[in-house]
Amino acid sequence: MPELPEVETVRRTLNQLIAGKTIECVTVTLPRILQKPDDPQAFAAMLEGRTFQSVERRGKFLRLVLDGVVLISHLRMEGRYGLYGKDEPVELHTHVRFSFTDGTELRYKDVRQFGTMHLFAPGDEWIAAPLNKLGLEPLDESFTLDEFTRVLARRTTKIKPLLLNQEVVVGLGNIYVDEALHAAGIHPETPASELKRKEHQKLHDAIVATLAAAVEAGGSSIKSYVNGQGEMGLFQHSLRAYGRTGEPCSECGTPIEKSVVGGRGTHVCPSCQKPPRGGALTAVSVGAAKKRRSNAVKRRLDGVEQ
Repeated sequence: MPELPEVETVRRTLNQLIAGKTIECVTVTLPRILQKPDDPQAFAAMLEGRTFQSVERRGKFLRLVLDGVVLISHLRMEGRYGLYGKDEPVELHTHVRFSFTDGTELRYKDVRQFGTMHLFAPGDEWIAAPLNKLGLEPLDESFTLDEFTRVLARRTTKIKPLLLNQEVVVGLGNIYVDEALHAAGIHPETPASELKRKEHQKLHDAIVATLAAAVEAGGSSIKSYVNGQGEMGLFQHSLRAYGRTGEPCSECGTPIEKSVVGGRGTHVCPSCQKPPRGGALTAVSVGAAKKRRSNAVKRRLDGVEQ
């Protein structure tokens, strides 16, 4: 699932590609992507004749601003946007097409069909789902150490599931939580309430640095992610923990281990990231976890993986 760096890269690319373009017509072939309004004709009517002004981001959501309306789009598992000529063949799994007056089209393609789109009057998007309960924005100036400490205070939840909760900090998914925790030297099963001020500082700084570096690299193309111009991200070549099971830790040389924490595959250095006090780890084997979570993707759509 695209995380903050991938969505930010898509945002920047789309802003270059579609700002100033006016919509002539909208074609929807998979109505269930539309959440507000859920009627394709009403959706099209609200957009036709309007001009894209800018593309912004809140967490993992794209915020496409037009004159008089705002489109909130979530890519979910494999949603992607691309700009095409109107006469170019329409690829399989293309579900929404925004045809512009200049002869080009913005096309939304989604193999898994989990993506969502909401339309709002400007300003209303902040007080309604899906944006109204989102947490701290980690690349914003408001993401201070004091604010980060405040949201972690007195929470007994393990730090990894807590960071995956979009109502706490937005934009973080499995890849960048593993990377930030490794950089901070914090074990993912450590209860947030057990972290000291200096660990808050390390984790805060690790989150910012990891995300900033990933944005600079255009995100991580682990599976199918590409930006709006079909280009892959490069940050996967810099990963220090995620996906490196059995490889030596870049800090100490100890092999990276994989377990399951909070239902997610988790990568740690057992030497650099000491387990929490109080006994053995509670992580279960990857194989056992898979058997218990065959429908986990669907359950997560409205949970921590917003």
